Amino acid sequence: MARGRNVVHGEHLAQVGNRDPFAAPVWRSPVYRTPEAVIWLVQLLRLLWRLLWFTVTHPALAAVAGLAVVTWLGLGWPGLAGLALAAVTGLAGLRVIQPDWFTRFVTVPVRDWWRWWFYRRRWRAAMTLAGLAPDYRGQPMLPVLAGVHRNGSVDLVRVGLVTGQAPADFADRTENLAHAFGARLCRVRDAVPGVLLLELVRADTLADPIPALPVTGEVDLAGLPVGRCEDGTPWRLRLVSTHVLIAGATGSGKGSVIWSLIRALLPAIAAGWVQVWALDPKRMELSFGRALFHRYACQAAAMVELLEAAVAEMHDRAEQFGGRTRTFTPSAGFPFLVILVDELAFLTAYQPERDLRNALRPPSPP
Repeated sequence: MARGRNVVHGEHLAQVGNRDPFAAPVWRSPVYRTPEAVIWLVQLLRLLWRLLWFTVTHPALAAVAGLAVVTWLGLGWPGLAGLALAAVTGLAGLRVIQPDWFTRFVTVPVRDWWRWWFYRRRWRAAMTLAGLAPDYRGQPMLPVLAGVHRNGSVDLVRVGLVTGQAPADFADRTENLAHAFGARLCRVRDAVPGVLLLELVRADTLADPIPALPVTGEVDLAGLPVGRCEDGTPWRLRLVSTHVLIAGATGSGKGSVIWSLIRALLPAIAAGWVQVWALDPKRMELSFGRALFHRYACQAAAMVELLEAAVAEMHDRAEQFGGRTRTFTPSAGFPFLVILVDELAFLTAYQPERDLRNALRPPSPP
């Protein structure tokens, strides 16, 4: 700081003119008049920057708009009509010759844009009334509607969070959002930090049973197709390196999941590199597929023996593969074993014989 000079840091204020000499002075920030030419120049530069940014981010749409302008300048309205006719003819030909391309490049983008417009019209009111638009310095801050993708009867809405928001804030308002957007159900999924995905289910596509899925020659134990999801994509069930518990009320469709799983394993069962060992205490569910199972047991003693054999096989393989490999690859010599138990509670809680029930319980920790 230079010596001998009074340097004051702060906002400069100007006194408001007042004709009353005895009134207290009133201060406010000074007002500077910007020349009109400067304002027009700044607005023109902003317009050019937005046009350039739109061209970079939307090259296809910018090219179509540019072609339309050039055609209109060169040929007038007849040229535009001919261009439109050529575009319609080209799209119709693409629909007939390459329907997959037409769906990917025309149907899906148009459908997604239509759903985005639907949500855009309702976005401000839905976010504000649901309490998801916090105030910052007196101004409401809306979550960003980043994009919409329609997948069957499910709309996937990508949302950018306001600073300080969390996915839990939206999870607490799922019922509000479902009603606001006319959906049957709303679910919240994390995408990346600061972004979440709203799954808005518009129709119950799982109300009616679907036919059995076709049996293919490939069997992927990491994702066996056993049904269909709400968005129309295959529902896959993982078997490798995991345990699966199927639970549900009576009549909910547990048996359909079991038999769809067995159906998906049929090529591997026939090839011999997958074996199903079935335990059927009720003798009313799995007995229909007895010919497909490598081992089948329906009596309490036989079921205990089968489980003990499975444990012995597990220890034997651990002894053989220990120190050699960490990844197990099933083969005809060492097949992948699927231990299928129907009504697990019958073995653990409802077994009348105490000795057998104790044999099925895990050992107590030391």
